[in-house]
Amino acid sequence: MNINAILDDLVLLTEQAGKAVLDVYNSNNFKIESKEDLSPLTNADKASHQILTDGLSTYGLPVLSEEGKEIPYEVRRHWDLYWCIDPIDGTKEFISKTDEFTVNVALIKEDFPIFGIVYAPALDKMFIGGESIEPFSLQGKVKKFLTYKKSQVNVSEKVLVASKSHSNAKTQDYINGIKGNVKLISMGSSLKFMLIAEGLANIYPRFVPTMEWDTAASHGILKALGYHIKTPESFELRYNKKDLLNPSFIAE
Repeated sequence: MNINAILDDLVLLTEQAGKAVLDVYNSNNFKIESKEDLSPLTNADKASHQILTDGLSTYGLPVLSEEGKEIPYEVRRHWDLYWCIDPIDGTKEFISKTDEFTVNVALIKEDFPIFGIVYAPALDKMFIGGESIEPFSLQGKVKKFLTYKKSQVNVSEKVLVASKSHSNAKTQDYINGIKGNVKLISMGSSLKFMLIAEGLANIYPRFVPTMEWDTAASHGILKALGYHIKTPESFELRYNKKDLLNPSFIAE
């Protein structure tokens, strides 16, 4: 698939999903439900899911969504190319009205992301990148290329980004074990990864569970900038696993 040929359409589709999310966000009519794992689900999640799945399905590829029906591994294991989406990443931030939530779209090829869009509709900011696309951000209509490749970042001070909603003792132990000066930034949703993409942070450790759709789009963007998301055993994060739960990871 030639992503460059459909990039404008993908941007428009993601913006449409973001607009549907904002309509609910600004209405204060969230209609909050609890999923089986007790995580929150709103009518905004459902609206974004419907727009994205309808639009992406026109390209003839399977779509794996957080809010979609569970797809058996026996079916998924035959997928060489598919979309992986999170209609709203950071639903807790959405409900808390912090503006730090995103709409995520990724293209996965042979178990690794090759393209990603991370859109923060409340901030009107979108991040885009992939194997054949020089990573860039859109702030409104202003396009800015992301030039903070890993090799260019000043590492004299470790700037570490952590979750606002999820932390544990293992994360704190990791922070305490870093030598030298450490500055800590808190952020919600996939925007944590995007701080690295913008050169505002250089490491994001995660020892609290995430799912594949939580990381896929950001992973595709960071890979294009020379960063990696690896397990503590130094294996690159893989996708379309039998269990869609991610292991612990460190993005840097």
